[in-house]
Amino acid sequence: MSVVSVYRPWSLLCRAAAAASPSCLLHTHAALLNSNRTSVVRCGRQVYERSFPTLLLRPDGSTVHIRYKEPRRLLVMPVDLSTLSEEERKARQKKRGVRRVTQSTATEEYHDHFRSDQYTRFWKKK
Repeated sequence: MSVVSVYRPWSLLCRAAAAASPSCLLHTHAALLNSNRTSVVRCGRQVYERSFPTLLLRPDGSTVHIRYKEPRRLLVMPVDLSTLSEEERKARQKKRGVRRVTQSTATEEYHDHFRSDQYTRFWKKK
């Protein structure tokens, strides 16, 4: 029985590239990855990945679709206060100050009329 040799031009190219690059002796194939390949590759293994499609909203108003570890629809990036004008910065700080004051005054007092002697008959004596 004769062994038929199969012509594989990519394998020859990979061997030639591996022989030409002395920097990495472990790999026998050439890295055929570039920016175009990484942009069209889909996320494989959806079950194991455990990330969810999310819309990221940047401070300038642009949006980007990303994958996030928690199931959220929208992530809002915080605004850098150093890039805002003085009027916008004061308006934002004023809005934040009002919110903090309303949260601190929302303490409620409970009037409790509980008397334990009403429930002594339910206690078990050991």
